[in-house]
Amino acid sequence: MGKKTPRHRVFISFHEKDIKYKDKFVRMMGKRIVDRSVDTGNIDDTGLKTATVRQKIRDDYIRDASVTIVLIGPQTWQRKHVDWELGSSIRRTKKNSRCGLVGILLPNHPNYGKKHNPRLMPPRLADNCKGEDPYALIYDWPKRWAPARVARWIHRAFVRRDGTQPTNSRKPFGRNRTRDYRKGWQN
Repeated sequence: MGKKTPRHRVFISFHEKDIKYKDKFVRMMGKRIVDRSVDTGNIDDTGLKTATVRQKIRDDYIRDASVTIVLIGPQTWQRKHVDWELGSSIRRTKKNSRCGLVGILLPNHPNYGKKHNPRLMPPRLADNCKGEDPYALIYDWPKRWAPARVARWIHRAFVRRDGTQPTNSRKPFGRNRTRDYRKGWQN
């Protein structure tokens, strides 16, 4: 019998339209993970400066996480909060260690089951999926849910976080992107 995969504290980044997948992910993973995610309404960013919101996300939620999971739906690439969460996750500070990074393409994504097009992913995630030894890896949402297999993806990201250096030089989004997702993002 194989060795049991350790339980990790995960931060789940997602577009609010994909909340059903986030909830299903947490439910299906059960006690294999500790969910450290921001839920809708947890942070009222009305009137707050961008830097303050990013700091709240980083210090109140991501701080305790060891791996960030990005649930990639068709519009996830457009979301400023996803971009901020990814930037905070892969940045090492005095208060925060760096998180491992895993992307999971959702069944509603146009690349699900196909070759992954980086122009249809959050740009900061796409930046970290390049090269022979990428910092982040992308998987398709399992057609048959296998918590042990997904737990191995998470653990692999945890182990990789101190090996390959992440790419985090992209300027943070100032606002949500509104262009049609099929046209992708531009630098």
